[in-house]
Amino acid sequence: MANLLTPTDLWADVQSVRAQHPLVHNITNFVVMNFNANVLLAMGAAPVMAHAHEEVADMAAMAQALVLNIGTLEPYWIDSMCQALQVASQRGVKTVLDPVGAGATSYRNKSIEKLLAVAMPSVIRGNASEIMSVAGSAAQTRGVDSGAEVADSLHYARDLARRTGGVVCVSGPVDHVLDAQGRHASLSNGHEWMTRITGVGCSATALIGAFCAVQPDAWRATLAAMAYLGVVGELAALEVQARGQGVGSMQMALLDQLQLLDQATFERSLKLSVTAS
Repeated sequence: MANLLTPTDLWADVQSVRAQHPLVHNITNFVVMNFNANVLLAMGAAPVMAHAHEEVADMAAMAQALVLNIGTLEPYWIDSMCQALQVASQRGVKTVLDPVGAGATSYRNKSIEKLLAVAMPSVIRGNASEIMSVAGSAAQTRGVDSGAEVADSLHYARDLARRTGGVVCVSGPVDHVLDAQGRHASLSNGHEWMTRITGVGCSATALIGAFCAVQPDAWRATLAAMAYLGVVGELAALEVQARGQGVGSMQMALLDQLQLLDQATFERSLKLSVTAS
């Protein structure tokens, strides 16, 4: 099946998000909350940011996907994530975990262990160091930045996908999407300026949630989300550079591209490679 996946298939998932406006429940961090919501809105999804204990279970029960991001940790939010993860898992709703800063501190590592003890997420997305840390490697993270190369993380990502029974996405200059069945695809779109805007990586995780809400195959959903954001980011950077502008303007251009990108441009620009199936 993986070898038959085409850019047109991935575009169909883009159209599904735009048409169905899925409700995506986010428990995310203070730094990116506003930008993540704007990214989901530009994509056509319906974001809700809710972490209060009094309502988190109810919100998880009505959403079509749940996104957890541990960027700005504290015990209250971890308890909220555990409650939401339990409810979503019981309902069969796709869940996406962004282990921001995994490996940087023992508190983050213990918090991730606590979440994984509640239920295994459908998708885990992170940079190379974060994925290696969640998989059990002693890899160190520089704050929230990766200190490892993507190529060094793929063995760990493959093992983590098998252990969780889900999908693992390693993001970097080339994005890799692997699953427990051995499917593995890579994407070479994007632009280095995407790393100079706060929240683009976290927004990738939020978009995966939106695509998982409309596409039952979590591997394909993750691939479609990363493909779309990669093309959008690449085009946004080229657009503002042509105007002599910088990353501040790129943030707005990225939101515009998320909303307006058309099928022909997406399929013409996409750099997709299925390396195993």
